[in-house]
Amino acid sequence: MTEPSRSAVLEQVLADLAAEGDALEALVVGLDEAGWRRMTPAEGWDIATTIVHLAWTDECAIAAGTDKEAWDALVLKAFDDPNGFVDAEAFAGAKASAAEILARWQAGRPALVTMLRDYPEGQKLPWYGPPMSPASMGTARFMETWAHALDVADALGVSLEPTDRLKHVAHLGVRTRNYAYVNRGLEPPTEEFRIDLVSPSGEQWSWGPEDAAQTVTGSAYDFCLLVTQRRHRDDLDLVAVGEDANAWLDIAQAFAGPSGEGRAPSVG
Repeated sequence: MTEPSRSAVLEQVLADLAAEGDALEALVVGLDEAGWRRMTPAEGWDIATTIVHLAWTDECAIAAGTDKEAWDALVLKAFDDPNGFVDAEAFAGAKASAAEILARWQAGRPALVTMLRDYPEGQKLPWYGPPMSPASMGTARFMETWAHALDVADALGVSLEPTDRLKHVAHLGVRTRNYAYVNRGLEPPTEEFRIDLVSPSGEQWSWGPEDAAQTVTGSAYDFCLLVTQRRHRDDLDLVAVGEDANAWLDIAQAFAGPSGEGRAPSVG
């Protein structure tokens, strides 16, 4: 089978990112001011804070790809408060009205897509961690949009229908296996794992060697919930075989930064 070109991969990521953003926008566009202030399961964050965070991160990515001076200023600001600058930006921006927050996010979404599509081929964008290709940046933005959409849905007491677009999150979750260890000061395993997941549409998604002794199997949706720390492992349909694979599921994270406390298991 012929591998898709880099441009085709990027276009698919961008299309899925736009679709996921549309799904989240549909949840918030009709909310009144009080609705925007509903608390999400993320401690201290309401819906307004959540959307501001997405808008701000899009704006940071745009600056990284288009404006070196603006990007350098953002990095220096992060150095001043490395553990709190993300929350500080979210809380500061959430002081605006719901209409202003929505307009800010709506303006940044297509601007981000345009920047990633037009970024010079073969070059990587600077970022707070390692530099990222446009496709990798788009995948990371998809993961955050998908995960925070779940937070908003939980705040509103509604459910979002899982789609096969979440393969981007699953792929990122697999690729960040070693990062999860290093981020906690642990030594990553040298052995590769086999990951076999069933997509929302019933497709089989697999990573790693078929003969690997250590495996993870189960629902792709549940795996994505795990690596974004949106549900506790005890509530998910995932099976690990092997000591290292089992330990990984306790620390897996597809996002950068502190590992956090995750979500508590459901009661009953």
